[in-house]
Amino acid sequence: MSYKAEYIWIDGTEPTAKLRSKTRILADGEDLPVWGFDGSSTNQAEGHASDRVLQPVFSCPDPIRGGDHLLVLCEVMNIDMTPHASNTRALLRPVAEEFAEQAPIFGIEQEYTFFDGARPLGFPVNGFPAAQGGYYCGVGSDEIFGRDIVEKHLDHCLAAGLSISGINAEVMPGQWEFQVGPVGPLEVSDQLWIARWLLYRTAEDFNVSATLNPKPVKGDWNGAGAHTNFSTKAMREDYRAITSACEALGEGSKPLDHVKNYGAGIDERLTGLHETAPWNEFSYGVSDRGASVRIPWQVEKDGKGYIEDRRPNANVDPYVVTRLITDTCCTGLKKDGLV
Repeated sequence: MSYKAEYIWIDGTEPTAKLRSKTRILADGEDLPVWGFDGSSTNQAEGHASDRVLQPVFSCPDPIRGGDHLLVLCEVMNIDMTPHASNTRALLRPVAEEFAEQAPIFGIEQEYTFFDGARPLGFPVNGFPAAQGGYYCGVGSDEIFGRDIVEKHLDHCLAAGLSISGINAEVMPGQWEFQVGPVGPLEVSDQLWIARWLLYRTAEDFNVSATLNPKPVKGDWNGAGAHTNFSTKAMREDYRAITSACEALGEGSKPLDHVKNYGAGIDERLTGLHETAPWNEFSYGVSDRGASVRIPWQVEKDGKGYIEDRRPNANVDPYVVTRLITDTCCTGLKKDGLV
Protein backbone atom coordinates (compact mmCIF):
# COMPACT_ATOMS: atom_id res chain seq x y z
CA MET A 1 0.00 0.00 0.00
CA SER A 2 1.01 3.63 -0.44
CA TYR A 3 -0.19 7.07 0.57
CA LYS A 4 -0.13 10.58 -0.88
CA ALA A 5 1.85 13.32 0.85
CA GLU A 6 1.06 16.85 -0.31
CA TYR A 7 4.27 18.83 0.27
CA ILE A 8 3.40 22.50 0.91
CA TRP A 9 5.84 25.41 1.08
CA ILE A 10 6.02 29.21 1.03
CA ASP A 11 7.70 30.59 -2.07
CA GLY A 12 9.89 33.66 -2.64
CA THR A 13 7.38 35.91 -4.38
CA GLU A 14 7.65 39.55 -3.26
CA PRO A 15 6.21 41.57 -1.67
CA THR A 16 3.77 38.81 -0.62
CA ALA A 17 4.80 35.17 -0.70
CA LYS A 18 2.54 32.52 -2.25
CA LEU A 19 1.84 28.94 -1.27
CA ARG A 20 3.03 26.10 -3.50
CA SER A 21 2.49 22.36 -3.26
CA LYS A 22 3.11 19.07 -5.03
CA THR A 23 2.33 15.43 -4.33
CA ARG A 24 4.70 12.60 -3.45
CA ILE A 25 3.68 8.94 -3.27
CA LEU A 26 5.20 7.13 -0.30
CA ALA A 27 5.10 3.53 0.86
CA ASP A 28 2.82 2.79 3.78
CA GLY A 29 4.74 3.50 7.00
CA GLU A 30 7.56 5.32 5.19
CA ASP A 31 8.82 8.43 7.00
CA LEU A 32 8.55 11.80 5.28
CA PRO A 33 11.81 12.39 3.41
CA VAL A 34 13.34 15.65 2.29
CA TRP A 35 12.45 16.45 -1.30
CA GLY A 36 13.63 18.81 -4.01
CA PHE A 37 11.97 21.35 -6.30
CA ASP A 38 12.76 23.89 -8.99
CA GLY A 39 13.44 27.12 -7.13
CA SER A 40 13.81 29.06 -10.39
CA SER A 41 10.05 28.69 -10.89
CA THR A 42 9.17 29.92 -7.38
CA ASN A 43 11.41 33.01 -7.13
CA GLN A 44 13.83 31.09 -4.90
CA ALA A 45 16.74 30.34 -7.25
CA GLU A 46 18.41 31.19 -10.54
CA GLY A 47 18.07 28.77 -13.42
CA HIS A 48 21.77 27.85 -13.46
CA ALA A 49 21.55 26.59 -9.84
CA SER A 50 17.86 25.93 -9.41
CA ASP A 51 17.64 23.05 -6.91
CA ARG A 52 16.10 23.79 -3.53
CA VAL A 53 15.17 21.41 -0.70
CA LEU A 54 11.88 20.82 1.13
CA GLN A 55 12.38 19.89 4.80
CA PRO A 56 9.15 18.56 6.41
CA VAL A 57 8.39 20.33 9.71
CA PHE A 58 4.67 19.78 10.30
CA SER A 59 2.18 17.23 9.01
CA CYS A 60 -1.51 16.54 9.51
CA PRO A 61 -4.24 14.41 7.95
CA ASP A 62 -5.28 15.48 4.45
CA PRO A 63 -9.03 16.13 4.85
CA ILE A 64 -9.60 16.51 1.11
CA ARG A 65 -8.11 13.18 0.01
CA GLY A 66 -8.99 11.44 3.27
CA GLY A 67 -7.66 8.03 4.26
CA ASP A 68 -4.04 7.92 5.35
CA HIS A 69 -3.01 10.81 3.09
CA LEU A 70 -1.13 13.75 4.61
CA LEU A 71 -0.56 17.47 4.24
CA VAL A 72 3.13 18.21 4.85
CA LEU A 73 4.32 21.74 5.59
CA CYS A 74 7.99 22.27 4.74
CA GLU A 75 10.78 24.73 5.34
CA VAL A 76 12.74 25.70 2.22
CA MET A 77 16.45 24.93 2.50
CA ASN A 78 19.48 25.43 0.29
CA ILE A 79 21.22 22.28 -0.95
CA ASP A 80 23.74 22.57 1.92
CA MET A 81 20.70 22.38 4.28
CA THR A 82 21.05 25.97 5.48
CA PRO A 83 17.75 27.93 5.55
CA HIS A 84 16.88 29.67 2.29
CA ALA A 85 16.63 33.48 2.45
CA SER A 86 12.83 33.20 2.08
CA ASN A 87 12.59 30.82 5.07
CA THR A 88 11.10 33.07 7.75
CA ARG A 89 10.22 30.09 9.96
CA ALA A 90 13.93 29.56 10.58
CA LEU A 91 14.13 33.07 12.07
CA LEU A 92 11.20 32.42 14.42
CA ARG A 93 12.58 29.17 15.84
CA PRO A 94 15.39 30.68 18.00
CA VAL A 95 13.12 33.47 19.29
CA ALA A 96 10.44 30.96 20.30
CA GLU A 97 13.09 28.93 22.10
CA GLU A 98 14.64 31.96 23.83
CA PHE A 99 11.35 33.04 25.39
CA ALA A 100 9.75 29.62 25.86
CA GLU A 101 9.84 30.02 29.65
CA GLN A 102 7.41 32.94 29.33
CA ALA A 103 4.92 30.61 27.60
CA PRO A 104 3.82 32.97 24.79
CA ILE A 105 0.64 31.97 22.98
CA PHE A 106 -1.17 33.46 20.00
CA GLY A 107 -4.60 33.49 18.42
CA ILE A 108 -4.69 34.91 14.87
CA GLU A 109 -7.91 36.15 13.25
CA GLN A 110 -7.49 35.55 9.52
CA GLU A 111 -9.75 37.73 7.38
CA TYR A 112 -10.09 37.03 3.66
CA THR A 113 -12.32 37.88 0.70
CA PHE A 114 -13.90 35.61 -1.89
CA PHE A 115 -13.79 36.73 -5.51
CA ASP A 116 -15.94 35.53 -8.38
CA GLY A 117 -13.79 36.50 -11.33
CA ALA A 118 -12.84 40.16 -10.99
CA ARG A 119 -15.44 41.12 -8.37
CA PRO A 120 -15.96 40.20 -4.73
CA LEU A 121 -18.50 37.43 -4.23
CA GLY A 122 -21.88 39.08 -3.65
CA PHE A 123 -21.09 42.27 -5.55
CA PRO A 124 -23.48 42.88 -8.47
CA VAL A 125 -22.09 42.70 -12.01
CA ASN A 126 -22.62 46.43 -12.38
CA GLY A 127 -22.23 48.84 -9.48
CA PHE A 128 -22.01 48.12 -5.78
CA PRO A 129 -24.13 46.37 -3.13
CA ALA A 130 -25.77 48.14 -0.21
CA ALA A 131 -23.36 49.88 2.15
CA GLN A 132 -21.52 47.70 4.64
CA GLY A 133 -22.89 47.15 8.10
CA GLY A 134 -25.52 44.43 7.85
CA TYR A 135 -23.14 41.83 6.49
CA TYR A 136 -21.09 41.40 9.66
CA CYS A 137 -22.13 38.12 11.33
CA GLY A 138 -25.24 38.32 9.14
CA VAL A 139 -27.68 35.69 7.98
CA GLY A 140 -29.74 35.40 4.81
CA SER A 141 -28.94 35.10 1.11
CA ASP A 142 -29.25 38.85 0.62
CA GLU A 143 -26.34 39.51 3.00
CA ILE A 144 -24.22 36.35 3.14
CA PHE A 145 -22.18 35.01 0.23
CA GLY A 146 -19.99 31.93 0.24
CA ARG A 147 -21.19 30.22 3.40
CA ASP A 148 -21.08 26.78 1.73
CA ILE A 149 -17.35 27.27 1.04
CA VAL A 150 -16.72 28.58 4.55
CA GLU A 151 -18.44 25.62 6.19
CA LYS A 152 -16.55 23.14 4.02
CA HIS A 153 -13.26 24.88 4.85
CA LEU A 154 -14.08 24.73 8.56
CA ASP A 155 -14.83 21.01 8.30
CA HIS A 156 -11.53 20.45 6.49
CA CYS A 157 -9.57 22.36 9.15
CA LEU A 158 -11.19 20.39 11.95
CA ALA A 159 -10.59 17.08 10.17
CA ALA A 160 -6.93 18.07 9.76
CA GLY A 161 -6.69 18.56 13.52
CA LEU A 162 -5.95 22.28 13.32
CA SER A 163 -6.65 24.53 16.32
CA ILE A 164 -9.49 26.39 14.62
CA SER A 165 -11.46 28.29 17.26
CA GLY A 166 -14.19 29.97 15.20
CA ILE A 167 -15.48 31.58 12.00
CA ASN A 168 -17.68 34.57 11.17
CA ALA A 169 -18.84 36.71 8.28
CA GLU A 170 -17.08 40.06 8.12
CA VAL A 171 -18.09 43.66 7.38
CA MET A 172 -17.88 43.60 3.57
CA PRO A 173 -19.90 41.24 1.35
CA GLY A 174 -17.92 38.11 0.50
CA GLN A 175 -15.51 38.77 3.36
CA TRP A 176 -15.01 36.19 6.12
CA GLU A 177 -12.76 35.32 9.01
CA PHE A 178 -11.46 32.21 10.73
CA GLN A 179 -9.42 32.10 13.92
CA VAL A 180 -6.47 29.83 14.74
CA GLY A 181 -5.25 29.35 18.31
CA PRO A 182 -4.50 29.97 21.07
CA VAL A 183 -1.25 28.00 20.69
CA GLY A 184 2.48 28.75 20.65
CA PRO A 185 4.19 30.95 18.03
CA LEU A 186 5.49 28.14 15.81
CA GLU A 187 2.28 26.11 16.14
CA VAL A 188 -0.07 28.98 15.28
CA SER A 189 2.06 29.98 12.29
CA ASP A 190 2.35 26.46 10.89
CA GLN A 191 -1.37 25.87 11.31
CA LEU A 192 -2.32 29.21 9.78
CA TRP A 193 -0.31 28.44 6.64
CA ILE A 194 -2.01 25.03 6.37
CA ALA A 195 -5.42 26.64 6.95
CA ARG A 196 -4.67 29.16 4.20
CA TRP A 197 -3.73 26.33 1.81
CA LEU A 198 -6.97 24.53 2.68
CA LEU A 199 -8.91 27.75 2.07
CA TYR A 200 -7.51 28.19 -1.44
CA ARG A 201 -7.90 24.49 -2.22
CA THR A 202 -11.48 24.34 -0.93
CA ALA A 203 -12.50 27.42 -2.91
CA GLU A 204 -11.13 25.76 -6.07
CA ASP A 205 -13.95 23.22 -5.93
CA PHE A 206 -16.50 26.06 -6.03
CA ASN A 207 -14.75 27.91 -8.88
CA VAL A 208 -14.16 30.83 -6.51
CA SER A 209 -10.86 32.40 -5.44
CA ALA A 210 -9.90 33.62 -1.98
CA THR A 211 -7.59 36.58 -1.50
CA LEU A 212 -5.70 38.02 1.47
CA ASN A 213 -5.52 41.44 -0.21
CA PRO A 214 -5.62 43.95 2.68
CA LYS A 215 -7.78 46.40 0.72
CA PRO A 216 -9.68 44.34 -1.84
CA VAL A 217 -12.11 47.15 -2.70
CA LYS A 218 -11.10 50.79 -2.68
CA GLY A 219 -13.26 53.40 -1.00
CA ASP A 220 -15.66 53.09 1.91
CA TRP A 221 -15.17 49.38 2.49
CA ASN A 222 -13.33 47.60 5.28
CA GLY A 223 -9.93 46.15 4.58
CA ALA A 224 -8.84 42.66 5.61
CA GLY A 225 -6.55 42.10 8.59
CA ALA A 226 -5.01 39.36 10.68
CA HIS A 227 -5.66 40.69 14.17
CA THR A 228 -3.12 38.99 16.40
CA ASN A 229 -3.99 38.12 19.99
CA PHE A 230 -1.05 37.56 22.31
CA SER A 231 -0.30 36.70 25.91
CA THR A 232 2.41 35.32 28.14
CA LYS A 233 2.17 33.54 31.46
CA ALA A 234 2.73 36.86 33.25
CA MET A 235 0.02 38.60 31.21
CA ARG A 236 -2.41 35.83 32.04
CA GLU A 237 -1.77 36.49 35.74
CA ASP A 238 -1.08 40.22 36.20
CA TYR A 239 -2.53 43.35 34.55
CA ARG A 240 0.79 45.15 34.98
CA ALA A 241 2.20 42.78 32.38
CA ILE A 242 -0.63 43.75 30.00
CA THR A 243 0.33 47.43 30.09
CA SER A 244 4.04 46.54 29.99
CA ALA A 245 3.54 44.61 26.74
CA CYS A 246 1.58 47.51 25.21
CA GLU A 247 4.26 50.00 26.23
CA ALA A 248 6.96 47.77 24.74
CA LEU A 249 5.14 47.69 21.40
CA GLY A 250 5.01 51.51 21.39
CA GLU A 251 8.58 52.18 22.48
CA GLY A 252 11.03 54.04 20.24
CA SER A 253 11.18 52.74 16.69
CA LYS A 254 9.17 49.60 17.49
CA PRO A 255 5.85 50.78 15.98
CA LEU A 256 7.38 51.38 12.55
CA ASP A 257 9.68 48.35 12.83
CA HIS A 258 6.57 46.22 13.23
CA VAL A 259 4.28 47.95 10.75
CA LYS A 260 6.76 47.72 7.87
CA ASN A 261 6.75 43.93 8.38
CA TYR A 262 3.02 43.52 8.93
CA GLY A 263 2.13 42.95 5.27
CA ALA A 264 2.39 44.70 1.92
CA GLY A 265 -0.10 47.52 1.32
CA ILE A 266 -0.57 48.26 5.01
CA ASP A 267 -0.83 52.01 4.43
CA GLU A 268 -3.95 51.41 2.30
CA ARG A 269 -5.66 49.61 5.16
CA LEU A 270 -4.39 51.41 8.28
CA THR A 271 -5.86 54.82 7.49
CA GLY A 272 -7.53 55.66 10.80
CA LEU A 273 -10.90 54.72 9.30
CA HIS A 274 -12.79 51.43 9.17
CA GLU A 275 -11.77 50.29 12.65
CA THR A 276 -8.06 50.98 12.21
CA ALA A 277 -5.44 53.31 13.67
CA PRO A 278 -3.21 55.29 11.25
CA TRP A 279 -0.21 53.22 10.18
CA ASN A 280 2.26 55.90 11.37
CA GLU A 281 0.78 56.40 14.85
CA PHE A 282 0.74 54.07 17.84
CA SER A 283 -1.95 53.85 20.50
CA TYR A 284 -3.51 51.31 22.83
CA GLY A 285 -6.73 51.33 24.78
CA VAL A 286 -9.41 49.27 26.43
CA SER A 287 -12.17 48.11 24.07
CA ASP A 288 -10.88 50.50 21.38
CA ARG A 289 -11.00 49.09 17.85
CA GLY A 290 -9.58 52.36 16.57
CA ALA A 291 -6.35 51.79 18.51
CA SER A 292 -3.24 50.02 17.27
CA VAL A 293 -3.52 47.57 20.17
CA ARG A 294 -6.80 46.76 21.91
CA ILE A 295 -7.10 45.55 25.48
CA PRO A 296 -10.41 43.65 25.67
CA TRP A 297 -12.80 44.98 28.32
CA GLN A 298 -12.88 41.59 30.02
CA VAL A 299 -9.11 41.75 30.47
CA GLU A 300 -9.36 45.07 32.30
CA LYS A 301 -12.22 43.72 34.41
CA ASP A 302 -10.36 40.51 35.29
CA GLY A 303 -7.01 42.22 35.74
CA LYS A 304 -5.27 39.71 33.46
CA GLY A 305 -5.51 38.16 30.00
CA TYR A 306 -4.24 39.12 26.55
CA ILE A 307 -3.87 41.96 24.06
CA GLU A 308 -4.91 42.26 20.41
CA ASP A 309 -2.52 43.84 17.91
CA ARG A 310 -4.94 45.09 15.26
CA ARG A 311 -2.30 46.24 12.80
CA PRO A 312 -1.22 43.08 10.91
CA ASN A 313 -2.62 42.75 7.38
CA ALA A 314 -4.48 39.70 6.17
CA ASN A 315 -1.44 38.98 3.97
CA VAL A 316 1.08 39.10 6.84
CA ASP A 317 3.58 36.28 7.23
CA PRO A 318 2.62 34.68 10.57
CA TYR A 319 6.21 33.60 11.20
CA VAL A 320 7.22 37.27 11.04
CA VAL A 321 4.41 38.75 13.13
CA THR A 322 4.75 36.16 15.91
CA ARG A 323 8.53 36.62 15.99
CA LEU A 324 8.29 40.40 16.27
CA ILE A 325 5.58 40.40 18.94
CA THR A 326 7.25 37.66 20.99
CA ASP A 327 10.64 39.37 20.89
CA THR A 328 9.33 42.87 21.64
CA CYS A 329 6.83 42.01 24.37
CA CYS A 330 8.86 39.31 26.13
CA THR A 331 11.95 41.52 26.16
CA GLY A 332 9.86 44.37 27.58
CA LEU A 333 8.37 42.16 30.30
CA LYS A 334 11.86 40.98 31.29
CA LYS A 335 13.17 44.56 31.38
CA ASP A 336 10.26 45.60 33.62
CA GLY A 337 10.97 42.74 36.01
CA LEU A 338 7.63 41.03 35.39
CA VAL A 339 9.08 37.60 34.61
